[in-house]
Amino acid sequence: MKKILAFALLSVLSFTAFSQNVDTRRKIEVTGSAETEVTPDIIYISISLKEYFKDNSNRKKVAIDELEQQLQTAVLNAGIPKENFTINNISSYTDYWNKKKDPNFLASKQYRIKVSDLTKLNTIIAGVDSKGIAYSNIDGYDYSKMESLKKDLKVRALLAAKEKATYLTAALGQKVGQPIEIQEINNEYYPQPMYRNANMEMKAQSVEVADMPDIDFKKIKLNYQMRTIFEIE
Repeated sequence: MKKILAFALLSVLSFTAFSQNVDTRRKIEVTGSAETEVTPDIIYISISLKEYFKDNSNRKKVAIDELEQQLQTAVLNAGIPKENFTINNISSYTDYWNKKKDPNFLASKQYRIKVSDLTKLNTIIAGVDSKGIAYSNIDGYDYSKMESLKKDLKVRALLAAKEKATYLTAALGQKVGQPIEIQEINNEYYPQPMYRNANMEMKAQSVEVADMPDIDFKKIKLNYQMRTIFEIE
């Protein structure tokens, strides 16, 4: 009998504690959003240089060092800081076992250049031996004021949520109170670059500045949503 009474008492105390934890406040849950589009102002260009032979007998080689010097000079002439010009990858001959070096081997290097204006690419390409350019493409892009823009959008989305909660509760003759919960929903979208001419490969015999493909960047679209729960006073 004592065990039954003890169990009953424990059940009552547990139910009372549970009842005290139940949130009985009147609430409204809404979602506010804010979005914008920006044009990238940081663009990363990848350029690959490769040695080639000037003659059919494969004796007169244009070395990678010569091509690299041309590219470096062109980059500096385009007004690009040297720290924005880096090497991405190297493909070169390595003689591990003291074997005779293959005279027909053609070394290549890949470079990454950070620019703020795509028209500088024309200037750079014009300053390099066209036969030494294997290919060029867009490696990536960004927006310099991205973090500041994100903060602004989040604030705007939160204010939009509060505005929505305010007019919805006012329609029922109520008043919105303090926020109980705020949750951020991120819908960032970084599209790939779009080209009028999708083929960015540059043929050694035919590359001219006038032949450079027209490039259309889709804007970076940012969309932030704030899911918010407000108390109804």
